Amino acid sequence: MKDPAIRSNRMQCLFALIGASIVAVCVCVGVVMNLVTLYDENFDHMGIRTFCMFTVNSNILAGLAMLLCIPYTVDGLRTGYYHLPDWVVVLMHVAVTAVSLTFLVSLLILAPVKGFVLIFTGSRFFLHGVCPILSIVTFCCFINSHLIRLKESPLALIPVFIYAVVYLVMVVFIGEAHGGWNDFYGFVTRVPLWVSLVLIMPVTYGIAMLLRLGHNRCCLRRREKDAALYRAAYTGADLRQVVEEMARACRRELKTDSIVIPSKTIGYMIQNSGADLDQTELCRRYLEAFLAEA
Repeated sequence: MKDPAIRSNRMQCLFALIGASIVAVCVCVGVVMNLVTLYDENFDHMGIRTFCMFTVNSNILAGLAMLLCIPYTVDGLRTGYYHLPDWVVVLMHVAVTAVSLTFLVSLLILAPVKGFVLIFTGSRFFLHGVCPILSIVTFCCFINSHLIRLKESPLALIPVFIYAVVYLVMVVFIGEAHGGWNDFYGFVTRVPLWVSLVLIMPVTYGIAMLLRLGHNRCCLRRREKDAALYRAAYTGADLRQVVEEMARACRRELKTDSIVIPSKTIGYMIQNSGADLDQTELCRRYLEAFLAEA
């Protein structure tokens, strides 16, 4: 595309596709490694029991969120217009908060007790390290479609709250002797139970707010950069001709009969070029020029 902001959009789309794909693949590799390992002297919950661990569940949630992102990134590369639905971005925020908690627990609680080599090798290399870190980078740096609102942040507490209730029931109320779980995270035996109960949700919310801050700052920085590109490229230009040429270039380069009118992009062009034009008119011109190129 000749349009600099669209070219920037496509690069963001490409990086998001790469990051989301790697996370999804690494989650699959890590979970499968746990499932086929029926016995590990250092970890009780292997094989089918691996789904008892929040590490595995949080990574699966992150992998699913990233998989949801992939069709939109592929379509963005195909059509030249990359945009994620708001609900997908919010789900990614929820999932990345969960794997970030996994990473911090692994780094600050499990690794000092069991050893860093043990906690970050084998399947745990993917589930404790690669997937959480890459999920954070992908979400904060390359998912720029939607600013996370303050009222959406508490949604990130839901997976942790559900697992905390299940863990409390299985470890404390049922107990290992009666078919429950042993305290493999040490939230009951290594520290007083009340400390874990008091800290877990505020810590999770703090992680969610930090991720929101990083994500929103990257979004705003990207929008400021795109606005500067628009101002440099289109101030004083005839946007009617620009939009028509954009449509013709899209038809020639993408070689597709499917049309996606980049209404948001056209709106940003009008907003940042200082032109006194109607967005609906320019969208109509885009459509007509696209069809005329057929």
